[in-house]
Amino acid sequence: MSIHVRQFAWVGLFLAGVATGQDRLPDWLVDPTPFVATTTSTTERIVLANGLIRREFTVTPNAATVAIDLVPSNTSLLRTVKPEARLTLDGVEVLVGALTAPPIGNYLDPSWLGRLESVAGSLVYKAHREGPITARFAWKPRYEWLSRPTAWPPKGRHLEIDYAGYGTWGGLTVTVHHECYDGIPLLAKWLTLSNGTGRAIRVEGVTSEILGFVEAESDVETPDRMRIPAVHVESDATGFIRKDDPWRKPAVRWLPDPTYRTQVNYSLSVPCLLESSIPFGPDVTVADGGVFESHRTWILPFDQDDVTRKSLSLAEFYRTIAPWVQENPLIFHSSRSDPEGVRDAIDQASSVGFEMVIMTFGSGFDAESKSAEYRSKFKDLAAYAHSKQIALGGYSLLASRSVDADTDVIDPRTGKPGAAFFGASPCLGSVWGRNYIGSLKRFFGEAALDVLEHDGSYPGDLCGSTSHPGHEGHRDSYWKQRQAIIDFYRWCRSEGIYLNVPDWYFLNGASKTGMGYRETNWSLPRAYQEIIERQNIVDGIRTKAPTMGWMFVPLMEYQGGGPAATIEPLALHLDHYRRRFRNLLGAGVQACWRGPRLFDTAETKTMVSSEVAWFKRHRRILEANLITLRRADGRDVDGWIHVDPSGEERALARIFNPLDVAVERTIVFPLTMAGLTDAARLAIDDGPWNLRSIERDGTMRVRLVIPARGDATCIWRSR
Repeated sequence: MSIHVRQFAWVGLFLAGVATGQDRLPDWLVDPTPFVATTTSTTERIVLANGLIRREFTVTPNAATVAIDLVPSNTSLLRTVKPEARLTLDGVEVLVGALTAPPIGNYLDPSWLGRLESVAGSLVYKAHREGPITARFAWKPRYEWLSRPTAWPPKGRHLEIDYAGYGTWGGLTVTVHHECYDGIPLLAKWLTLSNGTGRAIRVEGVTSEILGFVEAESDVETPDRMRIPAVHVESDATGFIRKDDPWRKPAVRWLPDPTYRTQVNYSLSVPCLLESSIPFGPDVTVADGGVFESHRTWILPFDQDDVTRKSLSLAEFYRTIAPWVQENPLIFHSSRSDPEGVRDAIDQASSVGFEMVIMTFGSGFDAESKSAEYRSKFKDLAAYAHSKQIALGGYSLLASRSVDADTDVIDPRTGKPGAAFFGASPCLGSVWGRNYIGSLKRFFGEAALDVLEHDGSYPGDLCGSTSHPGHEGHRDSYWKQRQAIIDFYRWCRSEGIYLNVPDWYFLNGASKTGMGYRETNWSLPRAYQEIIERQNIVDGIRTKAPTMGWMFVPLMEYQGGGPAATIEPLALHLDHYRRRFRNLLGAGVQACWRGPRLFDTAETKTMVSSEVAWFKRHRRILEANLITLRRADGRDVDGWIHVDPSGEERALARIFNPLDVAVERTIVFPLTMAGLTDAARLAIDDGPWNLRSIERDGTMRVRLVIPARGDATCIWRSR
């Protein structure tokens, strides 16, 4: 055996907290249990905090946010006071919880608060309540796909602050809702408007979060690009964005603050004002006695300016507020939907340990069918799948297709179709759109199907039609189409229907979207795909947990590429097929294994079964946080390490060798985020366990020999 030897080390060290010695707080990414959310109040203040983050409100003369602090580092994130919300009601701007400005906007001295006054006409503080967090919507978990304990609703505290109108707005109450979660420096906010005015009110615009953040950087001159504060802000007001299109505004915006006139930047253009708004509209009428609920916004400050730590924080963010993203079934994308083909797919999936069959695009599955006989056929197939412990579902395309002139999205500027985000797209407020959602509910409900692969979900298009029953015109078309799709997705989750959606609908029920790839890549030669696959995984986990992204494996030809790009016949490309399993399952990432079959010979079946069984033995650690050690480039070894400080298996690393010769490396593995100190037991390639010491910097050096075009696996347990 030819062995290429070189010393090789990766640095992956993460320092928790800012204090030293006995004063150091535990790292919440390693041990979140000490950080329990509480609400405290006095006649002058309300504080919502969990030991990691705190949001403080003054109550007199009006209730407004006066601090958001990172507790461990004693860092103030805010520099001034802003209104709690800004509404446009019947064409009039109405502020909620607004106070006059402090003398300067650079920092906020608590002694100034007593001098501030309530802004005339602003809705004013009336009362507050607090209690546990309640579920945003019903979710029926599939526990067989969840490898670690999961809480729904999340644990934490919910604070409600009521603001009352007077004069013109007498009888109007706006309740601003805040949440603080256990074990993570995370806050949420939204509002509800209760109309008791005796008349209907038109809610034309909603900005529910306005915060004056400390600037991330400042300069007298204005560079081409300025950093924004180290905070992740996300809204469930989903929509695709085009920077050159004024109709497609983002919900979350970092803006200059023109009132901050004492900043260093001469043009006053530093992005230090955070606003979260409904992107367009909603422009809806709330009847007397009615209630309107806004979108929600989550704020996750980063405690360190480190790419890896930020990615781990984001993964915990999604696991906390959207725990269904941890459902991670092994999915066979069957290219057939005829009864014989579906039964064969179910049998194959069951026999090798897969857990779901999706009748994928191009299979002929018609989720919009109105035929009772057709639905009955799939009800029988679903029952057969369930008898084999297999979930069954199929594909449906919504956006990026044209239905007809009466249905398609109309460009408000031209009065014609064809200007949707995907070019052509049906409107969910049209008769067809309403019937489409009704058809899917009826089909999936009657047939007891388990998964919807929903392609081209609602992307945020405005529709200028005045004949669609689901909206009045373009100004309310965004909000009402959004409500239609999220109500449907929430219905799916309440019925236990898994959602595979290639758009960012995680906060409203989707479990997976693309890990991040370009479809033409899967028409490239197989060897190229192996490297690109690992690149896509390590790039994708910067913004999501491993379980949130799917990859693609073209068992059959996909959009060209011919035999060099495909794996069929499987038995002839067994080594490559195995490497794809070891790439994907070794990362805890599922793929669209798309084709007519999962195995073609007994040898192929044995290989697939073995790789799946290995994944299931180590499922919890493989679905835990993933840290990149070295990104794949085809020039040298690459790999990653999973960490789970609360699991039996604390860490698992997989190292890949893309070279045609075996290599020997000493690799420095970071184990701090696995909760390991001093020593740990190590097993290499399922070998015996050996107790090994850990360096003072939290690393362990391990010498590995990695075969040509192969891989090596290390697993750690505590003492």
